[in-house]
Amino acid sequence: MTEIINLLLALSQEIKDLKARIELLKESRAERLKGMWMDNQDVMQLLHISQRTLQTLRSNGTIPYSRIRGKFYYKVDDIDELLQDNYYNQNFKCDGSK
Repeated sequence: MTEIINLLLALSQEIKDLKARIELLKESRAERLKGMWMDNQDVMQLLHISQRTLQTLRSNGTIPYSRIRGKFYYKVDDIDELLQDNYYNQNFKCDGSK
């Protein structure tokens, strides 16, 4: 019985260690992406939008971009800011309280 408890405790600790490693990988990935650029295809896949919708977001100034030889590029930080600025949670009032 003691052996099973020890195995469960060891397994629990390994799960905690894996969770901590996953969190570190997520954070480091986000840090690596900061300051990087994405093209049309990447942004359309990330936001699940069509080429026309992306064009509209550019045209109305919703999303900043750079254009080189007819190809459009977007900063990852700008995409993240767009998502953060438009974040809505119906369970919270405008002042952040429930």
